[in-house]
Amino acid sequence: MGENKSKLHDTARKQETAVLVGVINKQQDESQLTEYLDELAFLVETAGAKPLKRFTQKLDRPDPRTFIGRGKTEEVKAYVKEHEVDFVVFDDELSPAQVKNLQKELDKKVLDRTRLILDIFASRAQTAHAKTQVELALYQYLLPRLAGMWTHLERQRGGTGTRSGAGEKEIETDRRIVRDKIAALKLKLAEIDRQMATQRKNRGELVRVALVGYTNVGKSTIMNMLSKSNVFAENKLFATLDTTVRKVVIGNLPFLLSDTVGFIRKLPHDLVESFKSTLDEVREADILIHVVDISHTGFEDQLNVVNQTLTDIKAFDKPTILVFNKIDAYTFIEKEADDLGPITKRNLSLNELKKSWMSQLNNPCIFISATEKDNIEEFRELLYKMAKEIHEKRYPYNKFLY
Repeated sequence: MGENKSKLHDTARKQETAVLVGVINKQQDESQLTEYLDELAFLVETAGAKPLKRFTQKLDRPDPRTFIGRGKTEEVKAYVKEHEVDFVVFDDELSPAQVKNLQKELDKKVLDRTRLILDIFASRAQTAHAKTQVELALYQYLLPRLAGMWTHLERQRGGTGTRSGAGEKEIETDRRIVRDKIAALKLKLAEIDRQMATQRKNRGELVRVALVGYTNVGKSTIMNMLSKSNVFAENKLFATLDTTVRKVVIGNLPFLLSDTVGFIRKLPHDLVESFKSTLDEVREADILIHVVDISHTGFEDQLNVVNQTLTDIKAFDKPTILVFNKIDAYTFIEKEADDLGPITKRNLSLNELKKSWMSQLNNPCIFISATEKDNIEEFRELLYKMAKEIHEKRYPYNKFLY
């Protein structure tokens, strides 16, 4: 009996497995897809599952029925059946019909990138505010997909001739329930947003600084270092969902520093909308600290994703310090004399990289290692100088503080 219990316990703890699917097209070549699937694998690991294999296909346009072609679908089906894979995740957003068709073809749960991100957000939400934001985004995502999901409706249908009529009525009932939930959550979120707006006003006119950047670039580590606090930080995507605000003093100058949710490629629109009040911390900041992980092979793409998101939320023209973090992890690969291939970023030393396009930026930039404390004093001095200029304009009568 004890042995049986142990086996049941081991089964319950079995880690879920997944396969990843991506396409090569005019928008993304093979090298980009490899980078994107690396990120998708990290998302799967962050969700607690184990990525087993990647399937890729070159397509001019996705198949409207199953996104990938029939031959590739059969290939994926054979693999997931042989290896008892738990779910299949696609790197692009699938239409409701594609999800429904793929789940029928593969006989497995199918997630797209958007749903995977939403699931991670749901598991990471701690406060009532974050939970409400994620729940709203999830219901908005699910609403058009109810008919294609393996819900209680399909299991409850039964009897010859009842599948269409009764099933459709039940789905309409579910849709009405979900719409009601969306309306209620929007009201709840509007009330929370009003409370948070009041809190921001009550902080007075201290200079406000916001940390922004791609997910997992070290924002929380920098927050801990500057504020001497203990904000949760780990090597996983979306470690921070709730905005954390701390009072920081450099020299005699106090200011407020906020750590915000990380951005990511193809961040779901509904998630951006529901996290409006969180992003207001960025919109209303006086200074942005844009943190970039320079050790990441695609750091330029990540920088552009963040800049585009800042543009979308109308926060791009703020005074910004560009902080290239993780210089301790930057890998320089010296180009061999007989290598006739093009020079890549990895063939440049840090000093050479600093003299490239980075030297022509309008915003000040600095290279640091938050974990190794490299160049931290220079970073603090730069932040102090920018915050002081804003404070002096706001309070020209108390310059004696400095």
